[in-house]
Amino acid sequence: MTISVRKVAATAVTAVLGAALAGCGGGAAPDAGHEARLGTPAATASGAPTASPLNSAPPGPQAGAPQAGAPAKAPTLTPGPNGLTPVFERAQQRTDKTVALSFDADMTSDQGPRAADGEHFDNPQLISTLRTLKVPSTIFMTGRWAEEYPDQAKSIGTDPNFEIANHSYSHHAFKSPCYGLPALDAAAARADVDRAFAAFRQAGAVNTVPYFRFPGGCYDDQALRALSTAKVTAVQWDVVSGDAFAKDPDAVAEQVLTGVKPGSVVVMHCTRSAAPVTEEAIRKIVPELRKRGYRFVKVSELIGR
Repeated sequence: MTISVRKVAATAVTAVLGAALAGCGGGAAPDAGHEARLGTPAATASGAPTASPLNSAPPGPQAGAPQAGAPAKAPTLTPGPNGLTPVFERAQQRTDKTVALSFDADMTSDQGPRAADGEHFDNPQLISTLRTLKVPSTIFMTGRWAEEYPDQAKSIGTDPNFEIANHSYSHHAFKSPCYGLPALDAAAARADVDRAFAAFRQAGAVNTVPYFRFPGGCYDDQALRALSTAKVTAVQWDVVSGDAFAKDPDAVAEQVLTGVKPGSVVVMHCTRSAAPVTEEAIRKIVPELRKRGYRFVKVSELIGR
């Protein structure tokens, strides 16, 4: 059974979480801004990284000093034409059998009451399984998620197995329409990114990288321009797992295994209530891809290739 991209997106719009997760990894990103995907690595092991909010210490005596344990040189892409934020979808080196599993930890700015009532936007069992299986992974986290689960954000963000990337603070749209998500204007969008990085620092996460994933995967040139001063690389994907609101882990696993190619970025979710079978699917996906000769890497390793 294969879940189509359009079906996943449509299901997300009508499901119980509605706009909170709707479209997040549920479909291909709009093609506007395609020209910005032509960037090349700007930071390598021998070069200085592009400045970004996550490399800036909070005001005080240690301002400007690197955070202990933080990656010193996470690679980024050079800006696109007219300084547009560059977009990464899949490794340029497509012969090496590497694949990056990425997980969106979604929570919108107004879902605190639902969490207080017992709804689980986290998935600690998934994180535990990734650790047990020794799968390096990139977690695209919203700032609101980090505030709701600070202990988990710190645990993930201090584990060398993981890196935390920015998925906005509020999980509101940076382009409209976008699966019914409330939209931010350019100034609010830029501030939303900074607020998410601040939430990661407040939680104690240090393994943060200058990458950003648009809520819903929705962006255009205006959104890329709004983020240009944030010095981040926008990260999309080329493999949609179909795990959002899925009930059948075998179908999710099949969709991933069918879609993965050397250099792929897979989008999945780290949200129990909205993606309840992801952990079970991972236990099927990981051994099979390893059997096929694939090596799991973080997104930063793909960008650095």
